[in-house]
Amino acid sequence: MDDAYVMGDPDGLSPLRAEIRDAVARELHAQFALRADRLELADLPEVAYQVTRRVDEVLSARPAATPRRTSADR
Repeated sequence: MDDAYVMGDPDGLSPLRAEIRDAVARELHAQFALRADRLELADLPEVAYQVTRRVDEVLSARPAATPRRTSADR
C-alpha cells in the first residue's frame, strides 16, 4: 500500500509526486494561455521542454538524498 494513502492523502500521491503533478499542471496551463488555448504538433517539443524544466525545478529544490553505498565504497 502506498505511504501517501496510509497517511490519508486523498489523491494517493506522495508529496513529491503531488508537487510534480502541480508543476506540470501549472506549466501546461501557462503554455495553453501563451498559445491561445491551442497546441499544434509543432509546439509539442517546446512544451515538453518547458514541462521538463518545471519538473527539474521541483526536483532541484528538494534536499539531495543520501548517496547509496556500493561494494566499491567499502
